[in-house]
Amino acid sequence: MRQPNPSLLARSALIAAAMTAAAMTATPAWSAACTVKVDHDVPAKMRDGTTLLADVYRPSEAGTYPVLLMRLPYNKSDAQAFVYARPEVYASHCYIVAIQDVRGQYKSEGTFYPFRNEGADGYDSVEWAAALPGSSGKVGMYGFSYVGATQWLAAAERPPHLVAIAPAQTGSDYFDGWTYEGGALSQAFVQSWPLTSVALSASRRLGNQQALNDIQAAAGKLSSVYAQSPLSRLLPASQYEDTVAPYYGDWIAHNTWDAYWKPWSIRARYDQVAVPALNLAGWYDVFLRGGVENYAGMRERGGSDAARSGQRLVIGPWSHMPWLRKVGELDFGAEASNPIDALLLRWFDHWLKGEANGLDADKPVRIFVMGANRWREADSWPPAEARTVAFYLQSRGQANTRFGNGSLTAEKPEEQFQQKCAAVLRPELCENKEPERFRVSVKNGNALAEQAADQYRYDPADPVPSAGGHSCCSPDSAPIGPMDQANIEDRADVLYYATPPLEQDMEVTGPVTVELYASSSAVDTDFTAKLVDVHPDGKAYNLANGIIRASMRETLERRTPIEPGKVTKYTIDLGPTSSLFQRGHRIALEISSSNFPHYDRNPNNGNLDGAGAPVVAEQRVLHDDTNPSRLLLSVMPKPITEEP
Repeated sequence: MRQPNPSLLARSALIAAAMTAAAMTATPAWSAACTVKVDHDVPAKMRDGTTLLADVYRPSEAGTYPVLLMRLPYNKSDAQAFVYARPEVYASHCYIVAIQDVRGQYKSEGTFYPFRNEGADGYDSVEWAAALPGSSGKVGMYGFSYVGATQWLAAAERPPHLVAIAPAQTGSDYFDGWTYEGGALSQAFVQSWPLTSVALSASRRLGNQQALNDIQAAAGKLSSVYAQSPLSRLLPASQYEDTVAPYYGDWIAHNTWDAYWKPWSIRARYDQVAVPALNLAGWYDVFLRGGVENYAGMRERGGSDAARSGQRLVIGPWSHMPWLRKVGELDFGAEASNPIDALLLRWFDHWLKGEANGLDADKPVRIFVMGANRWREADSWPPAEARTVAFYLQSRGQANTRFGNGSLTAEKPEEQFQQKCAAVLRPELCENKEPERFRVSVKNGNALAEQAADQYRYDPADPVPSAGGHSCCSPDSAPIGPMDQANIEDRADVLYYATPPLEQDMEVTGPVTVELYASSSAVDTDFTAKLVDVHPDGKAYNLANGIIRASMRETLERRTPIEPGKVTKYTIDLGPTSSLFQRGHRIALEISSSNFPHYDRNPNNGNLDGAGAPVVAEQRVLHDDTNPSRLLLSVMPKPITEEP
C-alpha cells in the first residue's frame, strides 16, 4: 500500500497525531461566504518550458478574488492539511487557492533539487496565479518548512503581483540553521528529511522498485542510518542514491558557507524582498533561529517601507509539526493550541482584500511564555526592556554528579575568589593569584581551594544521546521537544552547572548565549550547550540547545584547526527562548561535546569526511578571572506573572 507522505515528517505516529489535531482545529470559527469548486491538474508553464501542475480551488460565485498560492514538494493533494485548514476552507472565505507541486515532485515535470529552481519557478508561478480566471491580480503565499523556502526565494525575485507571504517554521539560510548549525551537520534532520519525504517521492517517479525498496528500508531503520560512517553516503548499500537524492552528497561536500550555498541565502537578500511577511516559529522547531532572524532582518533591511513595517512574528511552544499544546513531555495548555487558520485569514484579508480588521494596530511580536503558558506581545524582538544577565560558571570541586559538578552565579570569578580568600586570609595575601591552577591556603586547618577548570573526555564512539530539543524529523530515534534530562546529566562527559533554587520568578525572553573558555587535546572538536529548567521535584526540562564546531569558531566560510591544549573562547548560540523560571526552580546549563544524532559526531581527528580513526579528546572548561566562562540570558525586568 502506498504510504501517505504529506510533509517532512512521514513517521506514522506524528502523522496520526497531526491529522487528529487538524480535525480539531482546521475550521475557523466564523462562517464562510462562498461555495467552492475545484479544478485538478491545472498547468503552469515555466520560463524553460517545464510544466508544473496545480489544483485550483475557487469560489463558485461570479466575481474576482485574490489568490493564495502554496508551492510544495509533498503532494498538492495533501496541501499540508495536517497543520492548515483544507484549501476548500480558505476558498470558502472567498479566495482562489492554488496548490502546486514543485518541479520534479508528484505530478509536476522536471527534476527536483532543493532550492535550485524555487526562485525562478516561484516568480513564474505567482504571475501565473495572478492571471488565473477570476483573479483580482493580488497573490499571497503560505505554507511551512520547505514551503516557507518556496515563498522567500520567490519573494526575493520580486514578482509584481505578490502582495504578502506567510512563511512558517522555516529557515533564513540553507547552510547555517538548515543543513548545518554552528558548523556541525544537523544530521537527524538532513538524513531523515530525504528518506521520509522528498527522496521517497522522487524514487516513486522513477518506476524503479529497487530504488524505492532501498529508501523505504533505510527510512524504517533511521538509527542505523545515523550510525553509518562516513557521512558522505546516505544509502551506501544502494546504487540509486545519486539518482533519487543527488543533492545529499553536495550538502556533505560543501561543509562551509561557500558559493554553493550563498545564492540561496535569504539573510543575504532581505533588501530584495518588498512584501510583508507573517513569520510563524516554534520554540522547539529545527528552524527557530531562521524564523526569528527573518523577522528581525526584514524589519531592518527589507526592500520597501511596507516590507519593513509589515513584518509580524508569532512564536509558540511547538516543534516542527504538529503544532499541538503537548510537545515532548510537557502540556503547555489550551493557549498553545494551533492558531494558524485564524491568523492567516486575518492576515490575508488585510493585505489582499484591504479589510480594516485592526491588523495594522497590533504589536508586531507575539510570543508564548513557557512555564507561565501565556502569550506576551512586544514592539520588537527581542523585547527592548529585556536586559542581558550573566551567570558565571563555578566549580564546587566535587565529583561530576547532578547538583554536584558546578554552579551558576552572578558573581564574577574575581569576586568569587576574593570572597573565598578573604574568609580565611588577610586581604593583602589574596592579591597573589594563580588563575590556571588550584589556589590553596591553609589557616586553622581549613583549606581554601578554587578549581580553575573542569574536564571530561569526549569519545566519538560513545556520544551523548539526543534527548529532546529542536531536532527533526524522527522522534523515535532523535527525540524532539522538552524532555527530562536527568539521565543525560548523570553522564561523566556532561558538565552540569546550576543556580540555587530561585527566590522569585524570573522570565527569560530573548537570545541565549554561552561564552566558553575551553581547550581540547584534539585538532578539531565540538562543544555543546543546553539550557535547562530544573523543577523542585528534580525533573529537568531542556529549553534551548546549541553547538559550535571548533574549526568554525571564527567564520562559517572556512575551517581552521585548533591548537591542541590552547585555551580558546567559543561563542555558542543556543537560539532564543521565552520561559518563566518559577520560584523554587533552578536555572541549569549542560556543557559537553556531543548531542547525537541531533548533530553529527566530530571524530576529533580533523577529517570530517570520515577518513582515519576517531580520536578521544580530553576537554577542559575554564572559569577563572582570566577565562570567565558564562551563560548570557535575556531577563525581563518584570516577569509576565507580575503583569496585569
